[in-house]
Amino acid sequence: MAANTSVAFDLPPLPSYTLHVREPVLPPIPDSAVALLLPIIAYWALSMIYHFLDVNNYFEEYRLHTPAELSKRNRVTRWEVVRDVILQQVIQTLAGMSVAYFDPVEMAGKEDYDVAVWAQRIRIAQRAIPTILAIAGVDAPSLAQKVSQSGHTVLGGVLAGGSYPGVVQSMVLDSGVETTVPAFNGWELTLAGFIYWYLIPGLQFLLAISIVDTWQYFLHRAMHLNRWLYVTFHSRHHRLYVPYAFGALYNHPVEGFLLDTAGTGIGFLVSGMTNRQAMWFFTCSTIKTVDDHCGYAFPWDPLQHFTSNNAAYHDIHHQSWGIKTNFSQPFFIFWDRLLNTQWKGEVKLRYERARENAQKQVDMDAAQAADAATASVNEEPEPQPAIVSSEGPATRTRLRRKTVDSLKGPSHGVPGSVLHN
Repeated sequence: MAANTSVAFDLPPLPSYTLHVREPVLPPIPDSAVALLLPIIAYWALSMIYHFLDVNNYFEEYRLHTPAELSKRNRVTRWEVVRDVILQQVIQTLAGMSVAYFDPVEMAGKEDYDVAVWAQRIRIAQRAIPTILAIAGVDAPSLAQKVSQSGHTVLGGVLAGGSYPGVVQSMVLDSGVETTVPAFNGWELTLAGFIYWYLIPGLQFLLAISIVDTWQYFLHRAMHLNRWLYVTFHSRHHRLYVPYAFGALYNHPVEGFLLDTAGTGIGFLVSGMTNRQAMWFFTCSTIKTVDDHCGYAFPWDPLQHFTSNNAAYHDIHHQSWGIKTNFSQPFFIFWDRLLNTQWKGEVKLRYERARENAQKQVDMDAAQAADAATASVNEEPEPQPAIVSSEGPATRTRLRRKTVDSLKGPSHGVPGSVLHN
């Protein structure tokens, strides 16, 4: 027989739980390894999509730069970019594995308990409602009674400070006695579940990206204002005057570790994310970085409209005239606005001038190649008639040496090194 002892419980009791090792998302690969692999996969998958658009000249109307600029203005080959990006990703993976080695094993089984903790906090917070209403001159107990009598018992309980006499549950105590204790309302558990499963992870994500933005802004700005840091490390990234997607992580290895690997690592650790949250955080950060270097200003790309920091914004920083501005990356531009480092000048004419200059260089190269081809055809020697000579071998050897030497003059188009091969 159940005993009515609910008065002994001020709040609904918390459920018991049993901890167990969390199963990985992709068995048998640990979640920590997946969190390191997903950003790399996302980097190259998205980069290859943009590369496909580049080489096939799709959506030319949305390109920030022309193919002529891509070939003439950049100071590094694509293969050098691929090599350095892979090196940075190797370093990034090793650093992540080192951190994961010291992390405790993630456990599961406590989720319902944690949701109930938030439900208790919601119940406690309701106790302040009568006081707040009293300050406004409202008689909370009378109002709660009227609302309850009209059939809105849940709202009446809220106005009464979280009092729900009819909301109870049975519970077996450790002594084996079954008793009646307070229970949570459905709306309390729903709200608690939303806080635990969505609001808290969302705030952790926001904290992490704020840390990354702050870290990268000040370190990035320092690498431009300090000549030694710029020449030694950051100038390598700015060999890409015309950024493209898979060049997003083209950096000096030291800069890549400090700016990207350490920045996201600190954001992950400080925010207290789980490995599953880290999968989203690391992958989203990578996708945003690639998108900011893609070289396209798509009107339908949500990443380019979610924040003001997008491909067009960051591309200004890669131009010689905007290199001292737009330091923010990869998410928001808060620091640029606050510290007045946002580009505010005219850009359209500057971009048009760069396109024209690059096209002139391409046209000049094509004209020079055509002239060289024409000259080489006109300078082909006419076949000489065979001459029978009665001169000895020594004389013929001197004649051959004289002919070869005559081809080494400055007016001849063939390099001397070729003649000695």
